[in-house]
Amino acid sequence: MWIVYAIGSSFFAGITAILAKCGIRRTDSDVATAIRTIVVLLFSWLMVLSTGTIWGIVNIDGKTVLFLVLFFIILSGLATGASWMCYFRALQKGDINKVVPIDKSSTVLTILLALIFLHEGVTEGKLFSVVLIGLGTML
Repeated sequence: MWIVYAIGSSFFAGITAILAKCGIRRTDSDVATAIRTIVVLLFSWLMVLSTGTIWGIVNIDGKTVLFLVLFFIILSGLATGASWMCYFRALQKGDINKVVPIDKSSTVLTILLALIFLHEGVTEGKLFSVVLIGLGTML
């Protein structure tokens, strides 16, 4: 089932790039990012409410809350915010067909970081794919 969500993520990320490029033509990219963040926040809570998973909040222990706040919310939030700010500024100033491949090259970094920090396995096929993604981005 995860593959369906991964394909959905890829599809919606592609649409996001096109819509973002259209949306920031007459607006500062930082302002657009701030507005987008509000929409994402509201949509996230709508999903939690509509799926009934909001009650999962009461099952979170103190240690997990601390981890979520320190690492997920603060550090991940800062990384996401910085990524969005850079991405939308790049889209505003550059061609979408040049910006998006460079942005998606984050796959290479993600795989390498997962290897280092999460000790996920590496195969020859995965290593070959990382090299191809890197070469494709450079081209």
